Amino acid sequence: MPISARAIWKGQLRLSLVSIPVELYSATDRRARISLRQFHEPSGERIRYEKTVPGIGPVDTDEIIKGYEVEDEFIPVTQEELDEIKLESRKTVELVQFVGACEIDPIYFDKPYYVVPQDELSEDAFRVLRDALKESEKIGIGQMTLRGREYLVAVKNCGNGLLLETLHYEEEIRKTDSFFAELDSSSAEEDLLKVARDLIASKSEKFDAGAFKDRYSTELRKLIDRKAKGKTPIAKGGKSSGGSTGGDNVIDLMSALKKSLADSGGSRKRSTKAPAKSSGKSSAKKSKSGSSPSRKAS
Repeated sequence: MPISARAIWKGQLRLSLVSIPVELYSATDRRARISLRQFHEPSGERIRYEKTVPGIGPVDTDEIIKGYEVEDEFIPVTQEELDEIKLESRKTVELVQFVGACEIDPIYFDKPYYVVPQDELSEDAFRVLRDALKESEKIGIGQMTLRGREYLVAVKNCGNGLLLETLHYEEEIRKTDSFFAELDSSSAEEDLLKVARDLIASKSEKFDAGAFKDRYSTELRKLIDRKAKGKTPIAKGGKSSGGSTGGDNVIDLMSALKKSLADSGGSRKRSTKAPAKSSGKSSAKKSKSGSSPSRKAS
């Protein structure tokens, strides 16, 4: 099937002496999200933003320069100076290191791109690299130049192809100390921990992104469609599922965990087990309380 998207980069993916001509395509589509604009109600025109200076007002574009703020002063940087340090657009991503598939903390991952072979001649080498990464459960690490900047990247198998993800550099990641320093480092109580583990086990299954829907975007699209057809949106009634209900919200932690576990069907094993064929009161009770939990995402 031909690719409808436009490649954002074309070059070589290199493994030692083997170079594979590839193309990169964005793996995400921002157009799937609905963006609202601001406009002037009396005229119906879009709101435009002017660049202004406090005490001066609007300024011309040719009066604007770039700079870096240090304390209360700006250090000006000219476009010529930026051009001098701009990296040449190297068309090669060399995989210089390989790490375990689970060794990279998810916090480092930034933006994903699909890696596709440029032509049939490059498919054989492409498949070799793809399958080797898959069988070894490794991720290739390298750097690439894109739009004059150098990015740290990770390459891993993805279905029949490869996925390249840009990574944050270490200095871009905020240290956890300032956020978690005040938290008690002692372990949770074992009895509470056991119930929590059982609850997690009862809800554990293979990840399926399709089971989760962006309900806000769905309702926003419906709202826009109704208004586009000239219909007046009807406000939905009903009670809100969120918010405070007063002082009765303070619940014993163990009770809350046990109730959550009971509502989820006990354990994974019990929730998937077919009900036994029996008769009598005990059978009737089991039929009321032993039903399998729904796996459909709400």
